[in-house]
Amino acid sequence: MAGQSSSQASSPLAWWKPALFFLVVIVGLWYVKWQPYYGKAFTAADTRNIGKSILAQAADSPWQAALDYATVYFLAVWKAAVLGVLLGSLIQVLIPRDWLLRTLGQPRFRGTLLGTLFSLPGMMCTCCAAPVAAGMRRQQVSMGGALAFWLGNPLLNPATLVFMGFVLGWQFTLIRLVAGLATVLVVATLVQKWVKEPTSAEPVPVDMPTEVNSAPFFSRWVKALWTLFWNTIPVYIIAVLILGAARVWLFPHTDGIVGNTLFWVIAMAVAGCLFVIPTAAEIPIVQTMMLAGMGVAPGLALLITLPALSLPSLVMLRKAFPAKALWLSGGLVVLSGVITGGIALI
Repeated sequence: MAGQSSSQASSPLAWWKPALFFLVVIVGLWYVKWQPYYGKAFTAADTRNIGKSILAQAADSPWQAALDYATVYFLAVWKAAVLGVLLGSLIQVLIPRDWLLRTLGQPRFRGTLLGTLFSLPGMMCTCCAAPVAAGMRRQQVSMGGALAFWLGNPLLNPATLVFMGFVLGWQFTLIRLVAGLATVLVVATLVQKWVKEPTSAEPVPVDMPTEVNSAPFFSRWVKALWTLFWNTIPVYIIAVLILGAARVWLFPHTDGIVGNTLFWVIAMAVAGCLFVIPTAAEIPIVQTMMLAGMGVAPGLALLITLPALSLPSLVMLRKAFPAKALWLSGGLVVLSGVITGGIALI
């Protein structure tokens, strides 16, 4: 069966599937990410600003705060979220599994490094990259490779680094680049090393039954799309509404209250890992809070943990990774934020 699968993958006619996948990737990323960010870079250079903080002016009512935040948030990310679900489903039916096993499927550092490199063009926020990571896991990509791809999308986003240099200063960009790269590689490597793959893994086995292989492409894609959507999007929406209501308590805006102390570095690192934001939204958030008196150290902690992951993205991946892997990822990202911010206190 494996030989039959390999011969089918090497057939000239089989190349239309990977070609279609990469066409969707290029067109989708150009429309959703590359072209808009190109223009936004000039705006950042001219105005030293990329917009208002998404956390500003929360309503007194938790219900209204949740609705207001969810509206602003989903208007900012819905195109990328649709693209993420689309790519997460297409990768399961268009990319030969043996391609992924030879690259991202290896439980060694090579798989983690390739996952990091593959994340660079995506430029997605953590929640929009989560469906793609879930689709990769369905195709038996290793935990290290999938985690590196998932974390690398928001932390190593080239556009965000450029925006950050123009708005916050290039020293912040350098710190984010070094700390972000270390976070991606270390977290993915340690999780891969410390967490065992479940014996009854979620991914479909390599030797799939004949009836699955012979199913029409469209029906397999619709099934993969529906499964991925149902496992990720409803809990995603609920979690965003809850965090929208809680944003006032997670991020206080009283002038001078967030001081340059270890306590606030830890508090902001934890809050950043819980909260969910669109791509590059950490820049105006940190800019606004620092203008209100927040210290540099907690600001650096937020620059790592706010984009890296969030409670909604962790929930979205609950069926793709073992629970221990997700808990460990969150804890290690918090630690990375604390270390990054703590260096500024020395």
